[in-house]
Amino acid sequence: MGWAIERKHDHVAVVTMNTNKVNAQNPSFFDDLHAAFDRLESEFGECAVVLTGTGQVFSAGLDLDHHFAMFARRDLKEIDKWFAAYRATNLRLFTYPRPTVAAINGHAYAGGFITAIACDYRIAAEADLQFALNEVPIGIPMPAVYCEIIKHAVGLQAASEFTLFGQVYDLAAATRMGVVQKTVQHGRLLESAVAWAANISPDCYPAYGFAKRALQAATMAAIDTAARLDLDWLSRGMSDPKSLQANARRYRELKGRDITWPLPA
Repeated sequence: MGWAIERKHDHVAVVTMNTNKVNAQNPSFFDDLHAAFDRLESEFGECAVVLTGTGQVFSAGLDLDHHFAMFARRDLKEIDKWFAAYRATNLRLFTYPRPTVAAINGHAYAGGFITAIACDYRIAAEADLQFALNEVPIGIPMPAVYCEIIKHAVGLQAASEFTLFGQVYDLAAATRMGVVQKTVQHGRLLESAVAWAANISPDCYPAYGFAKRALQAATMAAIDTAARLDLDWLSRGMSDPKSLQANARRYRELKGRDITWPLPA
């Protein structure tokens, strides 16, 4: 089932991620994202975009069952091919030329956190939400391209703290550190996100798109440079035996069960 897209205003489309219960990110999630943005471009050409989730989670980040097993196979070409597809999803969202607003309905972890901050503006429901870039503490190197997106969204100091130490932050801390720019009562989340997205009328989209490209120009140049680092080292780091041990340890802690894939001797 593809993501739901509903016009909530004459020039705002609400996209509801619904790949799975917690929007764990896997190839199906990536396919759903691209299919949704294909539809936005072909059927909702005059619309800004509000991106949201369902239930208590915005997105839980990478699907650990899928990705930890892949990393453990230690096939560098397979990991590089996977990352190229993953990179394309977030860059498509990050560079989308029309307004994008994340309506953060629930927790945003790891890749889900990055999906949120790849949007131009973030509004969160006033609830007991958690935010974390916990890749490093579970043994996943943070891709260099995403480090640039994180720095663009929240600045170097906050990006370093989030990325290197992977702690879990509540809504107040996430707001203070620039992840969330506005909070509203849960029942007003979509209404508020749609109203913010509607601030830019379609006849201003060319101006918006140019200004967005200009604001992102230095980051995109850094992303181009960072691509070499990811290509040379990312798959090696993800398949490093110590990283795989950390993956297995954290999987057991988070899931409460043992892994189902072999680790290198």
